Amino acid sequence: MGRKIVILLGHPGAGKGTQARAIMHRLDIPQISTGDMLREAIAKKTDCGREAKARMDTGELVSDSVVNGIVAERITHDDCGKGFILDGYPRTVHQRIPTD
Repeated sequence: MGRKIVILLGHPGAGKGTQARAIMHRLDIPQISTGDMLREAIAKKTDCGREAKARMDTGELVSDSVVNGIVAERITHDDCGKGFILDGYPRTVHQRIPTD
């Protein structure tokens, strides 16, 4: 069977994280939350984190290129081999799911 990709979209507080945890345990695939990854990048003061923080501090969305980049890098990890759950991604028409 091929790689499973589950996409959860919804407003903040809609229950995406709750549903993702249930699916994660059922399918044994990781949850990928762009919000969590951005917070981690900010805390670690990475290049992406600095750019994300600058935009977030002014109320802007983090650029699509930064978000696409962190997702593309994350899905190369071994734990995503069977698939993954995208929690809140994509958020814009310019964000794409990097499945190749």
